[in-house]
This record gives sequence, C-alpha cells and structure tokens, in this order.
Amino acid sequence: MNLFPLVDPIPLPAPVWLMKALHIVTLSLHFLVVEMLLGGLLLAVLLPMVARTDTGHAAAAAMARRLPIVMTYVINFGVPPLLFAQVLYGRALYTSSVLIGAWWIAVIPLLTLCYWLLYRFAAGLETRRQVWWLGLLAWLSAGLIARIFTSNMTLMLRPEVWESMYRTSALGSLLPEGDPTLAPRWLFMLTGGLLIGGLWMIYLSARSTMDEATSRLLAKGGGGVALAAGLGSLGTGWWVQDALASEVRGGLGANPLYLGAGLAWLALTAAMAGLGGYAAWRPQSSKLLAALTPVLGLLAMLSMTVYRDGLRDLTLLSKGFDVWQRNVVTNWSVVGIFLALFAAGLAVIAWLLRVVAGAAKTFEGVGATRPPAMSRAAVKGVA
Repeated sequence: MNLFPLVDPIPLPAPVWLMKALHIVTLSLHFLVVEMLLGGLLLAVLLPMVARTDTGHAAAAAMARRLPIVMTYVINFGVPPLLFAQVLYGRALYTSSVLIGAWWIAVIPLLTLCYWLLYRFAAGLETRRQVWWLGLLAWLSAGLIARIFTSNMTLMLRPEVWESMYRTSALGSLLPEGDPTLAPRWLFMLTGGLLIGGLWMIYLSARSTMDEATSRLLAKGGGGVALAAGLGSLGTGWWVQDALASEVRGGLGANPLYLGAGLAWLALTAAMAGLGGYAAWRPQSSKLLAALTPVLGLLAMLSMTVYRDGLRDLTLLSKGFDVWQRNVVTNWSVVGIFLALFAAGLAVIAWLLRVVAGAAKTFEGVGATRPPAMSRAAVKGVA
C-alpha cells in the first residue's frame, strides 16, 4: 500500500539531477549561515559572562553587530532550497507541513521576533548594557525554529504516522514524537552551530580592525570552542547514524557518492576540530588559519548535505517514494535562462561582499574607535 498522495499532475520542469544539485548547493549555503547564527549568537551571549573583562565585552559586541546581517543571509539563502525541496518532494513535504500547520505558520512570527531581538541585543552591547537575556531569547527563538524545521523534515519521512497524527489533531497543533532520529538530528545541528561559531571567532580574530587583546581572545576562545564542538559533532553524527533504520544505513554505505560524502564530512570535521585546537594553543591569531575557516566550513556543509540527501532519498524509497521516477518535461530554454540568472545572482552577492569588505573600517576592541576626521584612504592604510 502506497502511503503517499498519488496526485502529482505537474511534471518537473528540469531533470531530477539538476534540481537536486541546485538544492544541495543552496541548502549548503543556508546551513552554513544558520550555523553561524545559532553558534555565534550563543557565544556572543556567553562571552561577557565567561570573560568578565572589557575585552570579553568588546569581542561579544563585534560578533553581535554582525548577527543581523547574518540573519539576512539565513532568510535569503533559505528560500531557494525550500522551493527545490517542495518541487522534488512535494507529496511528502506538503503533507508533513499541513500536519504541523500551526507550528509551521508560527515560524514567521518567531523569525520576526528573533530578528528584532538581534538588533536590540547588538545595540545593547554597543552601549555596554546587560542585555544577555535579549540574546538568549533570540537564541531560543532561533532554536525553536530549527526544532520546527527538523520536525517537519523528519515527519515527511514517516508516512506511517500521518493518519494517526491527523486523527489526534486536525489543527496541526502537535509536533511528531517517537522518531529515534529526531533528537540526535536537532542536537547535531546545535553542536554544528557551536563548531561554526568557534571558527567564525577565529576568522574575526584576524580582522585588521581588531585590537590585539580582542583578537587574541577571539582566536583562543574560538579555537577552544571549535575543538570541543568538533568532537561533539562527531559524537552526535554517530548518534544520528546509529538511530537510522538498518536498510538506510546499508544503502548509505553501499552508495559510493554517499559513502564518500560521509567520510569527507568526518575528515573535515576532524580537521576543523584540529584547527580549533591549534588556534587555541597559538599565542596570537593567524591570518592563514582565519582564511581556512570558511573553506573548511563550506566543504563540510557540502559533504554533510550530500549525505543528508542520500539519507532522505533512501528512507523515502524504503517507504514507496522514489524521487528519481518523477515525470520530467524539460524546457531547456527556460532552464538556460534560470541558470544564467542564478549565476548572475551569485555574482552580485560576491560583488556586494567585496564592496562591504572594501568599505571604510570601523575599529573594534577595547576603546578602539575611529577618529571622526580620518579619511577613508587613511582608514584603509591603517587597517
């Protein structure tokens, strides 16, 4: 008996392999900035408490003032992979979204609240007020959103519980329970957030606008966090793997692409943990280590997303849904226009990032402020 809705009248407008490739690329970018937000926000809350000095407060403020920008990328990078997922897995994803409809709709007000709290948290740190509770509320809001998304993406893989959930609550007010992979998947994302947050601190430590004390604290503190969180990510990753059904584990191990992606993630996570330990051991920050952090982070996200994609496909296949058997009617002229616009969009984002990087610098750290009369050229020369 097929538990999935049978109606799927609209064929895919592009080959499955192309849709999945775009989904993986955009989702990897989304995951990277989500982890930056979750980990960076929590670390910005904790830094002034752990390092009870002006330097600790300055380091937290340096991270907090960037968090609203990170949130813009979380939102904008989150839309494309969700749309690709809806096109590829609509019969499963639409059903699970309706079953938790009240929670799914609640993502919008929660996201708005989190965004507002980020601005208030950053502004409070700039004026040296005790605003840790605002940052904590923002982190809890973001964490709840992550929990809702994890629940939905897990529920779409469990058609056997859909009818009983609907009979229990047709209002969509319940979150799914009883799935052995739900808790480890959510904790895997949270530990990954701390890992990426620690790497982000190492990256910021090499910024030319940081004073020496703030730079050293970011490098050493971020390195310690990355080392501990890297080990934690390996542990929660093993927990996710152990919670999978035996046929899914076997399928992942038998597929060269998924097996290679899993092994790559293990190696990259170990490398990030090792980089964190080395950064914590060094007496000063290193520009080379800082330059490696985004590269390792993005490669780890790509490998993890490929493995996750295999996990979803094999789980759905074991329950009667084969995404590779979708009806496809390709209009290559439209696909070509889309890909050209997609590449142009990425180029515009790269240009915007370059403009931001080349803009006049604001000095950060203990008592470090830019003289009002200093010209942009002079600022660049000092930075």
